[in-house]
Amino acid sequence: MVVFLPPLLFLLSGQLVPTSSHPHPDSCRLVQTAALCNHGQLSSVPLGLPGFIEELHLNHNHIRMLQNGPSYPALHTLSCADNQLETVGSKFFSHTPLIEHLNFAVNNLHVGYQETSHALTSLSQLRVLDLSDNGLTEDMASVLLQNLTWVEHLNLSRNLLLRLDERSFRDMHLLRELDLQRNSLFEIDGAFVHMHRLQRLNLAFNYLPCLLNFQMVQLLVLNVSHNSLEWFISNQDLEETFQLETLDLSDNRLLFFPFLPARSHLRNLHLSRNRLSFYEHLDSNATSNWTTSIYFYNLGGNLSSVMARLWSDDLYGDISSLELLDLSWNQVSYLPQGFVGSMPILTRLKMGTNCLEVLDLSREQLPGSLYELDLSNNQLTDLRASGGSVGELGNLTYLNLSQNSLQRLPSWWFSSLPSLASVDLSSNPVRVCLSGHQDDSSCVVWRNILSLKQLLLAGCHLGTLPDSAFTGTPLTHLELSNNPDLIIQPTALQGLSKTLQHLGLGNTGLRDFDFSPFHLLKSLNISGNTLTQLPDSLLSLQLTCLDLRNNRLSSLTTGQASSLASSLQTVLLIGNPFNCCRLDWYWTFERTEALRMVDSWDVTCQDFDERTHRVQLLSSPPCESEGEESVFWYVLLFLSVTLSLVGISALCLLTFRPGTLPRAIKKKCWRPTPY
Repeated sequence: MVVFLPPLLFLLSGQLVPTSSHPHPDSCRLVQTAALCNHGQLSSVPLGLPGFIEELHLNHNHIRMLQNGPSYPALHTLSCADNQLETVGSKFFSHTPLIEHLNFAVNNLHVGYQETSHALTSLSQLRVLDLSDNGLTEDMASVLLQNLTWVEHLNLSRNLLLRLDERSFRDMHLLRELDLQRNSLFEIDGAFVHMHRLQRLNLAFNYLPCLLNFQMVQLLVLNVSHNSLEWFISNQDLEETFQLETLDLSDNRLLFFPFLPARSHLRNLHLSRNRLSFYEHLDSNATSNWTTSIYFYNLGGNLSSVMARLWSDDLYGDISSLELLDLSWNQVSYLPQGFVGSMPILTRLKMGTNCLEVLDLSREQLPGSLYELDLSNNQLTDLRASGGSVGELGNLTYLNLSQNSLQRLPSWWFSSLPSLASVDLSSNPVRVCLSGHQDDSSCVVWRNILSLKQLLLAGCHLGTLPDSAFTGTPLTHLELSNNPDLIIQPTALQGLSKTLQHLGLGNTGLRDFDFSPFHLLKSLNISGNTLTQLPDSLLSLQLTCLDLRNNRLSSLTTGQASSLASSLQTVLLIGNPFNCCRLDWYWTFERTEALRMVDSWDVTCQDFDERTHRVQLLSSPPCESEGEESVFWYVLLFLSVTLSLVGISALCLLTFRPGTLPRAIKKKCWRPTPY
C-alpha cells in the first residue's frame, strides 16, 4: 500500500523556509525540500516554487488536467489525490524524470486513461503508484499499467475491476505489493503467475468464490477476507516450501478447513466468520453411496484440474509453525484428535462463538506455548482436565470461558496455572467455593492465585459471596455485575483493599457497602441498584470513573459533587429521577473541564408536577420562583383560615345569644343627638 507522510510530519522534520526566499503561491508552504499545497483551491500545478523541491503535495484541490509539466528536476514524490483529475498529458513528466512515488488516488482517470498511460511510461524511476478510487475497469487498468516494469508497490483498490487474467499485469515483474481490495472481482485466472517477487497481496472485499491450485510460494501476506470463498485449496504437490506467514480468510463462506500447503512457514491464520466445521464423524460413517472426493475442472485449459478428498480431517496441511489460529464465529462442534497438538508453538487460539459442548484438555494436548485461549459463547457444559494436562499450560495468561453453560469445572484448575492473569467466566452458573469445599466441581476456588489480576464473574447467578473469597489473590479488576441475588459478606473482599482498582457491582441489589478500605479503587460500577442516595464512603476515594446509571437518585449534595469532581474523569448518570430544583451538583460537574459526562444529553430531571425535562435544555429551572410562590400560598391559606374562623364565631354568637348584636348596635348608634 502506498503511504504518503502527512504535512504535520514534514513540519516536525525541519524549519520553514521564509516566504520571501522564493516566489511561490500563497496556498503553498515549504518545509525543507517539500512543498505542501493541499486544500489550496488550485486548478493547476504552481510554477513559482523553488527548483530544488523533492516533494510536491497537491491533495484536495481542483486540478482536472495535468498538461504542462513543471520544471522541478529533483522531484521524486508527487501526490495529487482527490482532485477530480481526468487526464495527465503525455509530456507532463518530461522535466521530472526522477519521480519514484506517485499518488493519483480518488480521481477520475477513467476519463483520460489512454493519454495518462503514455505519461506514466516515461517515468523509468517509478516505484510506488496509487491509482485507487479512479473508476477504472480491468481493461483501463491494463492500459495504464503497460510497460511499467519498475513499479514495486501498486494500489488499485476501490475501482471497478471484475476479472483479472495474465494480461492484467503482464509487464510488472518487479511488483512486491499489490492492493486490490474493494473492487468487484469474481475471477482471477493466471494474473499473478509471473510475479515471482510479489510478497503482499490484498484481495479483501471482493466477490471471489474460491481460490484453487494456490501456488504463490514467495508470498508473505495474503488477505482474501470479506469475499464469497467456499474453497481454498493450495497446490500440495509442490516440493518447494511456501513463504506465506499470514493468511486471512475471515468473513467468507468456507465449509471446510482450508487445504494449506504441505510445507510452509504460516504463522497467522484468520478463519473467523465462516461456516467452517470438521467432518471426521462423517468419514467414519461413510458408506458406498457417499461422495468422498470433489473435482474442480478448469474449463479454460490453462491450469490442471484439482481434486480434493472430503470428510477426512488430516488434510489441513502444514500448520506446525502457526502462532495464531482464529476460528471464532464458525460451526465447530469438536476439534479433531491431534489437531491442536500439531501446532507446537501456538500462542493464541480463538474459538469463540462456535458449537463446542465438551472440552477435554487432556485429549486436546494444548501446547505449553499457549498464551491466550478464547472459548467464549459456545455450548460448553463440561470442562475436563487432569493435573498433568493443566501443568503443561504454564504460559497461559488470558482465558475466556464466558457465555457458556459450564456446570462442571475442576475447582482447583485456575490455581494450577502459574501465569494466569485474566479469567472471564461471565454468564456461567458457577459458584464461588466456600472454605473447605475445594473438591466441589460445581464451584471454583479463587484463593491464593498469585498471578491473577482480572476476574470477570458477571451474570453467574452468584448468591452469597463467602468470607475471604479472594484471599491471597491480588486482583486489580473484579466484575460481579448482573448478579441480582448477590450477598457480599462483610469480609468477602478482604485482602483486596491494597490491589483493587476496578469493581463492578451493577445490578447486584446493592444497598449498603463500605468502600472506604479500597484506597486504590479508580473505577466503580454501581448502576441498576435502586440507590436513593450516594454512599458517603465513596467520598474518601480518588475515583476516575463512576457509573451511577439506573438508580433512584434525586440529587447529590454540593459537597459530594465537589469531592467527586476533584478526581473524576468519567461519570454516567442517565436513568435517575433527578430533582429539577436541586441541580447545583450537575452544574458543578458541568463546569469541571476534566470531567466528561458520557450521557449528559440524556440526563433528565422531574419538576413538582412530575414532568420530565432534559437538563441540558433547561434555560432556567422550572421551580425558579418556588420560594416566592410558596410564601404567597402560605399567606393566602392563613387568611382563608382566619376569615373562616371569624365567620364561624359570628354565626355561633348570633345563634346562641341573639340579643347581643342589637344591644351593641343600640349602645353604639342610638345615642341622643344634641341640637
